[in-house]
Amino acid sequence: MTPEGMRLGAEAAHLLATADCCEIAPGLSDAELRRIEEEYGFEFADDHRAFLAAGLPVSQPPEEGDTWGNPWPDWRSGDPAKLREQLEWPVEGIVVAVQHGYWHPGWGQRPAGTDDAAREAKMLLARVPKLVPVYAHRFLPAGHGSHGHPVLSIWGTDIIYYGADLGDYINHEFDDFSAHTPDDWNPRATVGFWEDFLS
Repeated sequence: MTPEGMRLGAEAAHLLATADCCEIAPGLSDAELRRIEEEYGFEFADDHRAFLAAGLPVSQPPEEGDTWGNPWPDWRSGDPAKLREQLEWPVEGIVVAVQHGYWHPGWGQRPAGTDDAAREAKMLLARVPKLVPVYAHRFLPAGHGSHGHPVLSIWGTDIIYYGADLGDYINHEFDDFSAHTPDDWNPRATVGFWEDFLS
């Protein structure tokens, strides 16, 4: 891991611990992280990896209207099917939107039939950068050797920034979002395809 990625991840873990909003289990070992990456076919960004190595958030009291029973992905002992569902959330949301008529202008001509459009969208989405769940529908781009990506909140094609980086996201989600003003919060897209929804 890069030193800056390690620093950002450790800082985000510290912010979460001081927020006292969830149970935090011992961090994931290098062997556990490698197993997860091999099993699910992605590599954590360096700050995400350092965050999970410092402590694994595993649960919090549910709130009324929560979509997830436990929004933290339990990478150590969670149900593999549920983890795969969380990993596929960004892609599946866009496919459902395509089935209901959505088509991004940058994708070229939309196929005439709904099934053909969904099939073409799935082929396109199979090649886009992988997003990894941080918490519920908040995601970080995957990528060993990378760090400092903004956290994205994804609900179908409604994709917005939810933190300039992992630490900033923890502050937004679990501390005081209103403390940040447009002047001191200016995230920038860092991965192709997904940035098309943020411009």
